[in-house]
Amino acid sequence: MRSFAFCFKKRSNEVLAELRISKGGLTGTVADPKIIFSIALALGAAALVLLHNHPSGNPKPSQSDINLTKNLVEAGKFLDLPVLDHIIIAGKSFSSFTDSGLI
Repeated sequence: MRSFAFCFKKRSNEVLAELRISKGGLTGTVADPKIIFSIALALGAAALVLLHNHPSGNPKPSQSDINLTKNLVEAGKFLDLPVLDHIIIAGKSFSSFTDSGLI
């Protein structure tokens, strides 16, 4: 089962909240940017970290993951709510968009 979670951070980089935004099936889930940023704004977040799992065990970002992240990074720039990273967890391995140069 795939799910998206987000860490909303304070200016001090302290975690403000960790929330599950969506929960889907084996092949995908929907992460709505409007919901993500409305929650971040309501919490007074200063930044966010995206996190989701790949039940397949392969942490490589899909094209959908890359497109969604690109859209969220752009929206974050406009709202002054930077996306610090997008982490994909797959079993015992993970992939970081920041470490991979995708953010």
